[in-house]
Amino acid sequence: MHKIIKDAELRMHKSIDSFKGEIAKLRTGRAHPGILDHIRVDYYGTEMAINQVANITTSDARTLTITPWEKKMVQAIEKAILNSDLGLNPATTGDVIRVPMPALNEERRKELIKVVRNEAENARVSIRNVRRDANAELKEKLKKKEITEDEERRQGDEVQKLTNKYVAEVDQLTATKEADLLAI
Repeated sequence: MHKIIKDAELRMHKSIDSFKGEIAKLRTGRAHPGILDHIRVDYYGTEMAINQVANITTSDARTLTITPWEKKMVQAIEKAILNSDLGLNPATTGDVIRVPMPALNEERRKELIKVVRNEAENARVSIRNVRRDANAELKEKLKKKEITEDEERRQGDEVQKLTNKYVAEVDQLTATKEADLLAI
């Protein structure tokens, strides 16, 4: 019986870890190669992660340097960065792309906060989906008469407590990141 709850807790924890990874990519004015991880590039008709077609390094605190492995990929990478939701303007010199990190102005901070809130909502939805799956599993066991109604209700309450705990953690992480983005 506790297997369902342990499984739900593990999956909710993975949702939190994923959320932490997503908000860590959002920059606060400093260059970090992980910022570009979610950008996909058209590589001969196949969508690939940018770090699979180029080497991304930090040349200084405010500049990323991208060196494509193939000279043909320069335009595709530049286009992918321009079309991303990051608001970056890459500058190409020969076969090297430099991406300066703009200083965070008030408008950009508000855009990043919207992205954080969107990621937070995705994390909450993921946690609620885990709750739904666990509750469905409990109902299935009740239907097969493997557990009693009392056990099903008790386990359902336990799943709800887990859900509340992890949603509260998402809210706390969101508030922390928003404060970080608003700090000048």
